[in-house]
Amino acid sequence: MEMGKTYPVMSTEPLLHKKTFPELTVDELYELLRVRSQVFVVEQNCVYQDLDGDDQRSIHLWLTQDDKVVALARVCPAGTHLTEISIGRVITTERGKGYGRIIMQKAIHAAVEHFHARRIDIEAQLYAKGFYESVGFRQSSDSFMLDGIPHIRMTWNESDNG
Repeated sequence: MEMGKTYPVMSTEPLLHKKTFPELTVDELYELLRVRSQVFVVEQNCVYQDLDGDDQRSIHLWLTQDDKVVALARVCPAGTHLTEISIGRVITTERGKGYGRIIMQKAIHAAVEHFHARRIDIEAQLYAKGFYESVGFRQSSDSFMLDGIPHIRMTWNESDNG
């Protein structure tokens, strides 16, 4: 997949958008940050610094349905958010429709394609452990608090998911 392009996932599915930070339009960036703030700050009542300096080196993926963002994620190269290549800021705005699974599969693919990932780490909210296991991640740390919410580190390995 080329960067900066829009790809239909399936004819009845939402559109996948994948861009580097410089490729994002001002309106796209605003919408992604608005959705992140709505979910992580407002819905989860969590005050934290979302603008962490990692967006500029990351690949941004999002799904739209009828021009509305329904899921998003970012793929960070090694040495930015975490030591290893990582996926973060994973959000679905419409739950129960499979958008989370689609965005995670596309994010894993982007990490492998663009950063040659053989291992991907995430800091997952503890309640979402089962979801991340369903897309190939395995718990790799004890529970820890991050921004007042229980999290665990989870790892995807190419050798386990080949």
